[in-house]
Amino acid sequence: MSDPWLVIVGLGEDGVSGLSEASRAAIRAADIIFGGPRHLELVGAGDRGREWPVPFKIDPVLAEKGRNVVVLASGDPFWLGAGGSLSAHLEPGEWTAHPAPSTFSLAASRLGWRLEDTICLGLHAAPFERLVPVLGRGVRAVCLVRDGAAVGALSKWLSDRGFGPSRLVAMEALGGPRERVRETVAHDYALSDVAHPVAVAIDTDGAVGLPRASGLPDDCFTHDGQITKRPIRALTLSALAPRPGEVLWDLGAGSGSISVEWCLSAPGTTAQAVEARADRSANIRTNAAAFGLSHRLEVHESAWPEGLKALPEPDAVFVGGGMHFAGIESVWKRLRDGGRLVVNAVTLESEALLAQLQVDRGGSLLRYEVAISAPLGRMRGWEPLRPVVQWSVVK
Repeated sequence: MSDPWLVIVGLGEDGVSGLSEASRAAIRAADIIFGGPRHLELVGAGDRGREWPVPFKIDPVLAEKGRNVVVLASGDPFWLGAGGSLSAHLEPGEWTAHPAPSTFSLAASRLGWRLEDTICLGLHAAPFERLVPVLGRGVRAVCLVRDGAAVGALSKWLSDRGFGPSRLVAMEALGGPRERVRETVAHDYALSDVAHPVAVAIDTDGAVGLPRASGLPDDCFTHDGQITKRPIRALTLSALAPRPGEVLWDLGAGSGSISVEWCLSAPGTTAQAVEARADRSANIRTNAAAFGLSHRLEVHESAWPEGLKALPEPDAVFVGGGMHFAGIESVWKRLRDGGRLVVNAVTLESEALLAQLQVDRGGSLLRYEVAISAPLGRMRGWEPLRPVVQWSVVK
């Protein structure tokens, strides 16, 4: 980084006094300083200050290439800050960074929590449902929230979902002269004067949280009956074998239950759900939002294979409906080497096609028969579900 034009400075609530000499020198030499109003005031940017546009975008910074530019960010610019957004559009020699302790680090130091054992989330611009996959009895989390009112809203959200006994710690302006740390309980929340910036620590108690094994109960999902049933879903996820960062195509997605559980299974996984019916597409979006996965599960209201052209290449494909030979061939061409294709069938015609595909492509052909107990007169008996034939293959 011989001559960077951009310096990204991590700034704490203690302002200039908490900065390294390198950060201070960069601010003194800057022609333009970008930051939020609070940041610009903390460093005395004056006429050189430029507030971030609303909604946030980095274009004004990139337009100043060639001048001495400083970007101010809270704490560590590369942990839920502007650093990653900027560096993605720059060459390595164009920028340098001077991070400060993140809010998460400061919070952990006040609480005595091991940071490596603490869930850290930015909820200042994200729904509280992002907590759904991670909360459970005994889980500790630190969340950045939008403002003081959001602390109260979060406590209500937790209480409504059975986490009312959870210990909450509201931490305002950590690291600065206005720092204040106050403890309460979610269902007894009564703080009315919480100031921005604020983080909330949650020491979870109450509900047991979401199971992480594949095969969530069917009633966890909004659906019209078109859903891969729990035992078959667990077997299907096992065959799809999700790994961190991978992309799933869920074709004929129905309720989107496969897509949801794929995204829950490993960090960074994403799903592209393709469903022709508008009402079922709406159900998929509802389920994605309920599990806090709208940012990782994209819904395409389309038949397939017509709706596949614009999708990113998949690491795994599940076909739950609308199967035909030409469609399978088009999917096979797009599947990455080492990718997995899993197809479930319930009709004789589809079974015959899967049998032929196994002859042509190899893989595994399995037949699942499941029965559930049901009333039978004054006693109980077994009520069989429709058999499912599953073909799975690795390209």
